[in-house]
Amino acid sequence: MEIRLALSLPRDELSIPVVRRLCTQSLRVLGAAEGCAEDLELALTEACTNVLRHAMEGDDYEVIAGIDGESAVLEIVDRGPGFDANALARAVSGEDADPDAETGRGLLIMQAVMDTVEFESRPGDAQTVVRLEKELQWREDAAAKQLTERERAASDGHASIDLTVEMRAIDSR
Repeated sequence: MEIRLALSLPRDELSIPVVRRLCTQSLRVLGAAEGCAEDLELALTEACTNVLRHAMEGDDYEVIAGIDGESAVLEIVDRGPGFDANALARAVSGEDADPDAETGRGLLIMQAVMDTVEFESRPGDAQTVVRLEKELQWREDAAAKQLTERERAASDGHASIDLTVEMRAIDSR
């Protein structure tokens, strides 16, 4: 079983609680363990907050969430100007971390709660991609576990769900 949720969001602070709740509630409905859902929610919030701080004014951003029986992968894609990937790697590893800094802690938080945190800057495309991955833990009564077991019992086929949600401001004139 695979589920893919793709969201196109306006670069607005109100989009963060929307995307956070959509993704977290999806995990809870599927039966993810509460601590696992909370870790993903925290990392997603930090990544989306960085979009608001660093992306180009007025641009949309995307959140793509992929969930299978084993892991969750979140990709946050913005139209920012890019960044120095080496400097970011040093900051995430703690080499250049300033314990008294007022900013930059979100990267360390993401790294602490996720299994994999990757950053890719595509200056030519004016894109920045944050990729977050976490191995999922499930409750005993998880719907995702039951669906996967039923799918295996029924056939060798592969079932997937693809949901695309786009949020745009609507001109009411």
